[in-house]
Amino acid sequence: MKEDKETVRHLPLTEATYCILLALAEPLHGYGVMQKVEAGSDGAVRIGPGTLYGALTALEKDKLIARFDEVERRKRYILTAKGRAVLNAEMKRLRLLSRLGEKFLAAAKNAF
Repeated sequence: MKEDKETVRHLPLTEATYCILLALAEPLHGYGVMQKVEAGSDGAVRIGPGTLYGALTALEKDKLIARFDEVERRKRYILTAKGRAVLNAEMKRLRLLSRLGEKFLAAAKNAF
């Protein structure tokens, strides 16, 4: 499946943006996103508040996420259809890079 120009123009995603979009497959507020990413990566990926809130603003502006609701001043966001398309395209891109790395390393190992 070939991605459209609008989807591809957002690629490649930064690590933080990729993780934020993954976390927002379900409605979450900012602190919930930070917790989910850190827990989901076993602490390997931590997103600070400055990075997170800047990214949320940009992602909402680009219509990759939308405000889901607001409860007690906590804004919850959710992935949009456009955001899901971008996330799927990035996952496809990362799988391709991973397969390429495995192929090249296997070939190099067998060459020597």
